[in-house]
Amino acid sequence: MSEIAILVPCYNEALTIAKVIEDFRVELPKAKIYVYDNNSTDDTANIAKAHDAIVKREYRQGKGNVVRSMFRDIDADIYVMIDGDDTYPANFVHAMIEPIIKENIDMVIGDRHSNGTYKDENKRQLHNFGNNLVKNLINTLFVSKLEDIMTGYRVFNKKFVKNFPINSDGFEIETEMSLHALDKKFMIKEIPIEYRDRPEGSESKLNTLSDGFKVLKTILWVFKDYKPLLFFSFGAIFFFIMSLLVGIPVLHEFVTTEYISKIPSAILAVGLMLIAILSLFSGVILDTIVKHYRENYNLSLLHWIEIHDKRK
Repeated sequence: MSEIAILVPCYNEALTIAKVIEDFRVELPKAKIYVYDNNSTDDTANIAKAHDAIVKREYRQGKGNVVRSMFRDIDADIYVMIDGDDTYPANFVHAMIEPIIKENIDMVIGDRHSNGTYKDENKRQLHNFGNNLVKNLINTLFVSKLEDIMTGYRVFNKKFVKNFPINSDGFEIETEMSLHALDKKFMIKEIPIEYRDRPEGSESKLNTLSDGFKVLKTILWVFKDYKPLLFFSFGAIFFFIMSLLVGIPVLHEFVTTEYISKIPSAILAVGLMLIAILSLFSGVILDTIVKHYRENYNLSLLHWIEIHDKRK
């Protein structure tokens, strides 16, 4: 029988953590429930202990740091990650675990958007706009059709958890998970779930502007690192066009008069063209490096699978 670990990253969730623990204990009575307290200033840790959860402390602030420690420390066959704010109903966990067991799916995403409950419950319009922006950018970049990139309700198999190099420190961790799974060709499945807004008195830890900026920064970083040829090609095209705009009047003057009076413009045009060429060649070189990295990652993953299968 598969060992299931329920992972609950927490920061100041004293109002809701008891209900989250008890709801999952009803649904999965044999699962181990881990609550990682991220320097809470309220009674989150003590309440979790009182409800017989395994409580650990992560002193580095940020959800990404918490998830990194969880993935490193906890050994299980199936991992259920859920926020401690009671916004995700526990009863959907069975539908989310089933594809991991029966379909060999690596990551199951709890999709809040397909049935419209996130839009109805979440009154922060900037959050809705930000979610759609990130979703559309990633789906365009990876030619995918994911509906919910940033949900905090996910289920993973051991292969994904133990081979995911987490770089994010904060709330952009969910975005990084989706990007990593898409880039490394892990099997992904979305299960529509219901979403409910935080209960009265519970405050969101998200800052719409700063966390939205971090997510966009993560996308640009992944764009640069995983799709460098496309990323630097955009730069090359931009500088090429700028070079033409500056240089065409200079060329026209030279053709008609056999003389160049706009020396600064000529120098600028040549400089912009050199930047365009360097940008294009940088993209080609980095794209080759990234392809080699993917090959090495796949070989390492195969090696991990072989060792893991021998231990069973």
